[in-house]
Amino acid sequence: MPVSDDQPHTRTRLPVAEQSVYQPSSRQGRPLRTLLAVLVVVTLLVLAISIANRDKSTPPARPSGDQAAPSAAPTAASGQEPVATTSHGIANGYPHTDQGAQSAAANYATALGSADMFNADARHTIVATVADQSVVTALQTRLDAAFSADTAAHFGLDGQGRAAKGLIFVSRTVPVGTKTTNSADTATKVDVWCTGLVGLAGEHSTQPVAESWYTLSVTMRWTGSDWKLTDFSRQSGPAPVPGDQQAATADEITRAVQDFGGFRYAR
Repeated sequence: MPVSDDQPHTRTRLPVAEQSVYQPSSRQGRPLRTLLAVLVVVTLLVLAISIANRDKSTPPARPSGDQAAPSAAPTAASGQEPVATTSHGIANGYPHTDQGAQSAAANYATALGSADMFNADARHTIVATVADQSVVTALQTRLDAAFSADTAAHFGLDGQGRAAKGLIFVSRTVPVGTKTTNSADTATKVDVWCTGLVGLAGEHSTQPVAESWYTLSVTMRWTGSDWKLTDFSRQSGPAPVPGDQQAATADEITRAVQDFGGFRYAR
């Protein structure tokens, strides 16, 4: 006979000993342990995220006054604005500072390593632009001898520094870094570490474009308004280990030379 819901309910209280048989104490502890484990995992995740964010946003501590500050990397940006004026396509108007001297040396190295140096008129313009007036004549004579007709012929050029039809002559200097080796208020010497490209780009070139590494030592004098070159010398290297890249085809080099322009440099 079914029992009506209206009937009073009977509550049976078992002895403690009997309760332990149906509700073991080991099962009572599982929810608590699970909760504790979750809390530990969440806490560790929050701590890891906060440490990661702190490492990203907090700048490195600056050395105290009694510690020597580490020197800046050679390629670190100086934060100074590059020069804005030019003469015959060559930057000028450098500040009377060490960084100004390094900027001048880098740009002068680029001009002295350009393809225009193989043309007499263009070469004379470059020298007159970058050199101190007191050395222009002597430097012109020296460079005319270096860029002689025999030198031009060695690179497959005519007397005006022009390549044969269908070929493009490439001569580019790319400064990699600069350092001042001897500095004074009115004179300074800067070494420019360079990589260079020189050769003939084209399908039937017998002088394919190749790279070289060298250091150009540039001596300059402060004229009262700008740094001007008084002398320079060139030493081979230092050259890095050649990479394992496949050399580009003649057509690829020709397109690169035509598509990619050069730069003005500022320290």
